[in-house]
Amino acid sequence: MPGPLEGIRVVDLSSMLSGPWATDILGDQGADVIKVEPPGQGDHVRSLPNRSGGMASMFVNVNRSKRSITIDLKSDAGRRLLGRLVATADVVVQNFRPGVVERLGIGYDDLRAVNPGLVYLSISGFGEHGPYAGRRVYDPVVQALSGLTTIQAGSDTERPRLVRTILPDKLSAVTAAQAITAALVARGRTGEGQHVRLSMLDAVMAFLWASDMGAYTFVDQPVAPEKAASFIDLIYETADGWMTMSTMSNAEWAAFCRVAGREDLVDDPRFATPAARDANVNERLELVQSILLDRTAAEWLEILPAHDVPCAPALRRFELIDHPQVVASGSIIETEHKVAGRLRQARVAARFEGTQVAPPRGAPLLGEHTAEILAELGLDDAERETLLASGAVGPAERELTPTP
Repeated sequence: MPGPLEGIRVVDLSSMLSGPWATDILGDQGADVIKVEPPGQGDHVRSLPNRSGGMASMFVNVNRSKRSITIDLKSDAGRRLLGRLVATADVVVQNFRPGVVERLGIGYDDLRAVNPGLVYLSISGFGEHGPYAGRRVYDPVVQALSGLTTIQAGSDTERPRLVRTILPDKLSAVTAAQAITAALVARGRTGEGQHVRLSMLDAVMAFLWASDMGAYTFVDQPVAPEKAASFIDLIYETADGWMTMSTMSNAEWAAFCRVAGREDLVDDPRFATPAARDANVNERLELVQSILLDRTAAEWLEILPAHDVPCAPALRRFELIDHPQVVASGSIIETEHKVAGRLRQARVAARFEGTQVAPPRGAPLLGEHTAEILAELGLDDAERETLLASGAVGPAERELTPTP
């Protein structure tokens, strides 16, 4: 059964992670994603470490369910070829720095001329205007500028700290995928395409405002520097390991107190209400920590769920793979890649009952589908050879960097 985006063609001009993972999500949901890469080098992510069969794990994970064509977008012949490809497409995604696609002649206005119904998504670090607009950007830069590192630190007086995953890149990818599908829905209603602009900074700020910027919501209310958060962060040590437990409601708090044999804490005025528990957060969490040290994680993880207290083990990455919940949910799939070998990856997260998606296809080799895509565009053998000889397209290659 085809996925929900079956019949949608996406031309992916992006590199690194934010754009490629956005289009990866669309490809996993059934879209025909054509990844356009520079001949002879490809996406920089292809050269990263942690490799098998010459293929980098990050490239394999954010570029599956795609086809690859190599086009020199700096050449006239390459740009003409891109125009022919875009004429058959529904979506174009690019994450060049602002101004680059316009200088190349492949900006929204250029490509709309060959495809008026085109949905064109531009991802940037900081947007198109302002003192940071033209700067190079990586994930830590956005984490710092957005305030995320201070939120991670716990207060305005502590040392700012990075989130130890590239959250702005990943969040921008998910936001981009949703924005593309929204624009496609709008096109289905109006018949018109559009230019969708997304900055990583905006994506993170929208993400933070949902919960972390509450003090700044009401313009007329004064704002004081953020106070230090609790010194315990809900990851608790037990007699033999680590776990988390959260008691938001009165019922959950009371259940924990009963399980712990501390019924006296239920009516303790410091903890009797959510507001009181928040006001006395350090005392409460220190008390919880001292109690959890009395038993092993396995004991707590058996007792607490029986009383409807939310909890879970704090798994290490190698433990996640075989956890019973992950296994039962089928959250991890294994597939065979013709070059990289046996792959273990996360399943397509959204499950569509009416338009079930096919298993993800393996990430493409550099230029693997160039000849196939050129044939689909109606180019004959002579035209294809001319493009190849001129360097406007490149030959299919296994990989640029051999496996160490």
